[in-house]
Amino acid sequence: MRPISYTRATGTTDAIAAVTADPRSHFLAGGTTEVDLLRQNVLAPRRLVDINDLPLTGVEGMPDGSLRIGALARMTQVAEAPVVRERFPLIAQALELGASAQLRNMASMGGNMMQRVRCGYFRDTASACNKRVPGSGCAAIEGTSRGHAVLGTSAHCIATHPSDVAVALAALDARIRTEGPGGERSYSFEEFFLLPGDTPDREHPLEHGELITVIEVPSVPIARHSTYLKVRDRESYEFALVSVAAALALADGLVLDVRLALGGVGTRPWRAERAEEFLLGAPAIPQNFHEAARVEMAAARPTSMNAFKVELACRTVVRALETLTGSPS
Repeated sequence: MRPISYTRATGTTDAIAAVTADPRSHFLAGGTTEVDLLRQNVLAPRRLVDINDLPLTGVEGMPDGSLRIGALARMTQVAEAPVVRERFPLIAQALELGASAQLRNMASMGGNMMQRVRCGYFRDTASACNKRVPGSGCAAIEGTSRGHAVLGTSAHCIATHPSDVAVALAALDARIRTEGPGGERSYSFEEFFLLPGDTPDREHPLEHGELITVIEVPSVPIARHSTYLKVRDRESYEFALVSVAAALALADGLVLDVRLALGGVGTRPWRAERAEEFLLGAPAIPQNFHEAARVEMAAARPTSMNAFKVELACRTVVRALETLTGSPS
C-alpha cells in the first residue's frame, strides 16, 4: 500500500476544505469499506481526512414523526434507537441483517450510503471493470454473475448495490443532505444513487469534497407496520441474493398504502414503483401480491447465472407482504 498522509478534522468546514484542496484525498469515517479497498489497491488516495470528530452523530425523532440521522451515527446506534424501532422497524431490521456486529459498531450511516459495490471484478485489479477503470470493460457480463443485478443494468456494468439499509430508506422516500464547496444540497434517493448507464464509474452526483451530513426520513405512518426480509446463501453475515423492504396499510381488505423496495437485484436500491401502483386499491390477497411482483420484475435483464433471481424476487415480495397481512398462501 502506498504511503498516505492523514489529517484529523475538527470541524465540518475544515474537513470539506481539506478534501476539496486535493483531488486525491478522501473522507474517512468508519473505514469498513475504505480500508479494504486500500489494502486491495483498488483505491489509491494521497490523503485521508478523518471526520470522526465532527458533530454528526445524532439520531433524532422529530415532532412531526420524521427522523434525522447524522451521517456519523453508527449502524448499531441507529438500529438500537427506540424511535427507530418504534416508528421505522424496517430500518432497524435492515441494519441488523446488514453486517456483523463488529462492522455495525464501526460503520457510519453516511459511509453506508457511499460504500462501493461488492463485485469481485471491481476488487480484482487484474480484471476488467468499468467502475474502476472506465472503458476497460465489464468482466462480470461474460463471467461469474450469480450475485449480480438484473434491474437497472447496462452494457457497461451489472454490479449490484450492496447496502441493506439503503433499501429500507428508499422505500421511505428518505433524502440525503450534504455540505460541500457549493454549499448545502439535498438529494432524493433516485437522484443520489445513479444508474450505471454509460458512466458506471460515477455512482453519485457529489462533487469532490461534498460530504453527507444528514439522512432525513419523512413521516411515514405505515412504516410502523413494516418489515425487511433478506434472502441469502447463509444465515451468517452475507450479502442479499434478494431483499425486500415493505410497509403496508389496509382498509376493508384493500391496499390503502404500500411501500416496496428491493435489494440484491438492482444496480441501486430499487424502489418497486410498478408493484406499488398495481397494488394500490387492490384486494390484499396472495394472487395480487404475485402479480404485482411479476409486473415489477418484467423489466429484469438477467444473465444465465442469475436468472433465478427473477423468480426469487417475486417469491420474496409475496412472502414479505403475506407477513404483513398475516395471511400466508
